[in-house]
Amino acid sequence: MKYLPINPELFIKNRENFCKKIKRNSVAIFNSNDEMPRNGDQNFLYRQNSDMFYLSGIDQEKSILLLAPDCPNPKWREALFLVETNDLIAVWYGHKYTIEEARKTSGVQNIYWLDSFEGALAEVMATCDNVYLNTNENIRFSSEVPYRDLRFAKELKCSYPVHNYERSAPIMSELRVIKSALEVELIQKACDITERDSVACFLSLNPV
Repeated sequence: MKYLPINPELFIKNRENFCKKIKRNSVAIFNSNDEMPRNGDQNFLYRQNSDMFYLSGIDQEKSILLLAPDCPNPKWREALFLVETNDLIAVWYGHKYTIEEARKTSGVQNIYWLDSFEGALAEVMATCDNVYLNTNENIRFSSEVPYRDLRFAKELKCSYPVHNYERSAPIMSELRVIKSALEVELIQKACDITERDSVACFLSLNPV
């Protein structure tokens, strides 16, 4: 693990706050960041999409969060799709979330393997009017490579051209600027660790 477990209530509340901001009969879809190739068959250390982590706490590639609070089928109102894992995958690619681990981490109760996503998406799209897509709208961001959210948006609009498409980024920017008590606690903990490690490093270089 990269860090100690985070209280899933943080992610549950973040999802609730987001869903309060979207239109009726909507679905919002959030993708994990791409894995970035380094050399040969090696990738750089994985860095999760910040919005995906903010809403789910899931720090794993190829994950998809689907939020459709008005969907007639309750299992798709809040669902998380992950790469299926097994003992062989764990040996060659490292540990991946089990369904129970993902449920405990995120607070999302409906966890499915990734191969279930297309069927779920088709059902949700048949019952919703609006689709919220997430993109990187930071004014300093510039990249020649189309990242996962952009590729997904292009594919979805080709498959479902007559839906009304909305932007998640303005909502996420509004929500993330206000820190909850749980977030403040985590930020303080990070500051404490930084201070502790900085002092230890200084003392190791400057013994008294």
